[in-house]
Amino acid sequence: MSISDNLFNLRTQMAMLGLDAYIITSTDPHLSEYPTEHWKFREWMSGFTGSMGTLIVTHEEAGLWTDSRYYIQAEKELANSEIDLYKDGLISTPSLSTWLRQHLDQGQVVGTNGKMLTLKQFRNLKTELSNFDIRFDAKLNIEEEIWEQRPLMPEEEIFELGVTFAGLSRKDKISTVREKMKELDATHYIVPSLDEIAWLLNLRGADVDFNPVFYAYLIISQNNVNLFIDPHKITSGIGKALKDDNIKIFLYEDFYEYLSDMPALATVVLDPQRCNAKIYDRLPSQARKIEQLSIITELKSRKNPIEQANIKKAMLKDGIAMVRFLYWLHSTNEDLTEYTASLKLLSLRKEQENFYGESFSTISAYGPNAALPHYAFKKENAAQLERKGFYLVDSGGQYLEGTTDITRTVALGDLTEEEKNDFTLVLKGHIAVATCCFPEGTKGSQIDTLARTPLWKQGLNFGHGTGHGVGYFLNVHEGPQSISSAINNTALKEGMLTSNEPGLYKPNKHGIRIENLTLVQKATETEFGAFYEFETVTLCPIDLNAINTALLNKDEVDWLNKYHQKVRESLAHFLSKEENEWLKEQTRQI
Repeated sequence: MSISDNLFNLRTQMAMLGLDAYIITSTDPHLSEYPTEHWKFREWMSGFTGSMGTLIVTHEEAGLWTDSRYYIQAEKELANSEIDLYKDGLISTPSLSTWLRQHLDQGQVVGTNGKMLTLKQFRNLKTELSNFDIRFDAKLNIEEEIWEQRPLMPEEEIFELGVTFAGLSRKDKISTVREKMKELDATHYIVPSLDEIAWLLNLRGADVDFNPVFYAYLIISQNNVNLFIDPHKITSGIGKALKDDNIKIFLYEDFYEYLSDMPALATVVLDPQRCNAKIYDRLPSQARKIEQLSIITELKSRKNPIEQANIKKAMLKDGIAMVRFLYWLHSTNEDLTEYTASLKLLSLRKEQENFYGESFSTISAYGPNAALPHYAFKKENAAQLERKGFYLVDSGGQYLEGTTDITRTVALGDLTEEEKNDFTLVLKGHIAVATCCFPEGTKGSQIDTLARTPLWKQGLNFGHGTGHGVGYFLNVHEGPQSISSAINNTALKEGMLTSNEPGLYKPNKHGIRIENLTLVQKATETEFGAFYEFETVTLCPIDLNAINTALLNKDEVDWLNKYHQKVRESLAHFLSKEENEWLKEQTRQI
């Protein structure tokens, strides 16, 4: 079926239900960043394949909202449809509610599936629309009616992640959660987020590409842990282990009915940004609700000592694969494309012990393509790599020891003065973050400025955040911390794993990003309190041939030389003679 056919069928269903507009988001009932195919209704309806976007359809018009990562991609994918593109982040772009107010009359009805909206999103939209006498119905599920040949839910088996990798048993983790619940006088805690369930239970799955999670819900009380899951996913051994830990199994599809039957006087903890609107709607109205950051979100963001030690092992493995890839990239005589280069990198990661898969779809971008921060090549038209200009590769691996995420922008040949200067400005911002020392309580938005200052001085900037949290053999994007210009009230705390990835993107010219992962560690304590710093744990050279050293100060040169010494000493034992010779040159002192 074509996009126009899909829109026609949607509008027919809307007319039958008395709807004047319908909102379709990009997520699943667990509010995942990367849902499985079964939940990609927005992609099926619109043809837009980016990971973030919201589609609104009225009887006469349709619009799709997405952020700066996907502006150019969305323009291409929506070009032959009637769907208009609205660029989130631009002052001229109307919000969803503003657009709806402009296109609907008082008394009309907007519909959506409440499972696909956070409780906070639902409340905000409902309030904004009700101010203009527009009704909002979030109890719909049109996809069930019109989505032909919808992919089935995955049924992959789950597997155990041992304590040698996780650092703590699930009984210990559950005990900690219950202590936190007692502090809140809570009787029940609802956990719909897939990564949080996987982390708490020391289980992993294969339901979602790149993220080792599985579809399930969890409800924790002081006496019970109830897991709602497709029983086909559970092996006999895991079933017995869960039973021994007093974890009861229920059918996945029974979760919402169970909510309705909870005690009327329950005190329920839930996160309004991680629980969907239907979850809240199904809870007994008399139940007391405690709305706050999910208890597990903060617990898992601070890696325990065993996790930290394992993460460094994963970074070593990933560094070996990356150096072998970069050596091959510079020494091979093969004709390469963005596609074939990405295949080589994956093959080298696969050689590493305990490698489980990629942590996201590799961004392999040559020349002007790298100016698209989330560029996605296609095999049939991937660009040819030439011996000039920049090649950007943003990639990561999933290992039992942890999750990696690294970006390197490398010179494939001669560079212009502009390219070298731009690369150096990005590097200066990267080093500023890597070397900063900050007091307890510092937020990521305070550090974000450091990454941008060298660019701002030249009238330059980048549209994405400087850093995101990273899970432990889990999702490559993890909260609650971030380093971004957006206000985030979460302080950076010891044990948090966070990326450092400033960039610069010039359309039709080049894109540059330098990304390492860092662990927040305690630096010192004085009469002014505790101070923290970032320990860079990624091990891979930064291209010296792309730098204008005249733009670096002594402290920046010292950091780069020390970092390269660490890279060389950490990896040398695992590389061939030829690879080591190349690495020595790439990590030479400047």
